[in-house]
Amino acid sequence: MQAEEEGERKELYNYQQEDIDAIFEKFEGKPDNYHLLYQLPTGGGKTVIFSEIARRYVEKYNRKVLVLTHRIELSKQTSQMLTGFGVKNTVIDSAVKELPYDNDFSCYVAMVETLNNRLKDKKFHMDYVGLVIVDEAHYNSFRKLFTYFKNSIFLGVTATPLSSNIELPMHETYDELIVGEPIKALINRGYLANAVMYGYDVELTSLKLGINGDYTVASSDELYSRSIMQDLLLQTYMLRSKGKKTLIFNNGINTSLYVYETFRAAGLPIKHLDNRTPDAERKKILSWFKKTPDAILTSVSILTTGFDEPTVETIVLNRATRSLTLYYQMIGRGSRKLPNKDFFTVIDLGNNAQRFGLWSEPVDWQYIFKNPEQFLENIRTDAEIESHHVYIMPDDLREKFSKTMHIAFDVEEEFKISTDNREKPKAVIDRSIRQHAFMCIENSETISEARKLAKELEPDIEYRVKQYSKLLSKTTKNYREWLIEDYKNRLSIFIGRIFQRYKDAETEEEVLELKKL
Repeated sequence: MQAEEEGERKELYNYQQEDIDAIFEKFEGKPDNYHLLYQLPTGGGKTVIFSEIARRYVEKYNRKVLVLTHRIELSKQTSQMLTGFGVKNTVIDSAVKELPYDNDFSCYVAMVETLNNRLKDKKFHMDYVGLVIVDEAHYNSFRKLFTYFKNSIFLGVTATPLSSNIELPMHETYDELIVGEPIKALINRGYLANAVMYGYDVELTSLKLGINGDYTVASSDELYSRSIMQDLLLQTYMLRSKGKKTLIFNNGINTSLYVYETFRAAGLPIKHLDNRTPDAERKKILSWFKKTPDAILTSVSILTTGFDEPTVETIVLNRATRSLTLYYQMIGRGSRKLPNKDFFTVIDLGNNAQRFGLWSEPVDWQYIFKNPEQFLENIRTDAEIESHHVYIMPDDLREKFSKTMHIAFDVEEEFKISTDNREKPKAVIDRSIRQHAFMCIENSETISEARKLAKELEPDIEYRVKQYSKLLSKTTKNYREWLIEDYKNRLSIFIGRIFQRYKDAETEEEVLELKKL
């Protein structure tokens, strides 16, 4: 067994030193089975902190340290960092079958499954380990090892003290939580770059929740592979991030491959990465991404941990998630600070900031740690989020209707007028169709041009129908979908029926009469 090559020792910042001192104060006088959880945002230097904790613990107590990780890449990175801090360590991977009792390593770094198998087979004996550090502690695969270390102190480290398994809450595993420096303070003190966030209201009603509480890959692929979503992604990239190094997160491999083809067809420098990519190809892609200033990398969540590329300038959330941890992990990939990088861009195409709040906003981690079920129950639903969405016509589309002075249509006000006049509710839809039709006719020279413009109104049509449906007592999803299709068909027919009469009208009075039809 060989320790990893010597890494570079990092200088500790003041807040890191303060947190380390606070953690050692907590250790004082505690029983051997004491479990402490430490929260620090992504980019705050968790690996640096627990490497120094390992060094000080070995020096102070003359007992060994074990660091648990959930991926081999993290094990190697951690080992290098520990070596940089002068901690003699080794990685316990699948090649390590025996561990002599009298070895001279003061620290072990191990993946959970590998270590669990060795301990079950009684190949290793680790009763001499005094401190167990659990990296990415919100993963619950670590708990199976706890029974082997009943005489050890545990330190869990995470950016988000919310268990990935609601059945195994963190407060049942850890005695207390220490909260580190918040994101806003790290930004203000110059340790993290600030996020400039751009959100786009997305209709997520087609997404389905899986047994893990997050959206299923199948329903995400179905939504985000649609041409309208691919177009939105490309347009927002061109507007907000063209020429910047960009990381795109997707929920499904199919979506990521669609993104790759869409961007490649637009002549943009992009590569795709997923968990099936061979190691050699993965290394080649990541090397290309590092060296290429305007590189775009589309991936499927595999770069949320253990990936550190400070030159990333834009994060695109091309997915929705109900995982608070994943939300912070994805955005955190862009938060690394560089001398010429004070800000980075976040493009949110999944209503995620509306669900969880802005990335840099304060979070009550103590409440989440102690009351995870209440927190999860109070996450805003998609229906609630979308009830506040307001459609605003993009500037480039508004220019296509430049001959129309007023394009707004207040569905709620029109519904009230219909009710007061004892009209049927569908009169609202009739008036909306008429207004849309004249917008298209006024700004076109031919019927085909007008109908082409009508197709560009689809987001506005969907928004109006959704507003109308909310005002009815009960509507189903199928009825709303039928209403939208019926609206588009009737709009096309009305344009054909009225177009020539409008163009032939010689006076304003004739036009006004037509608009009453």
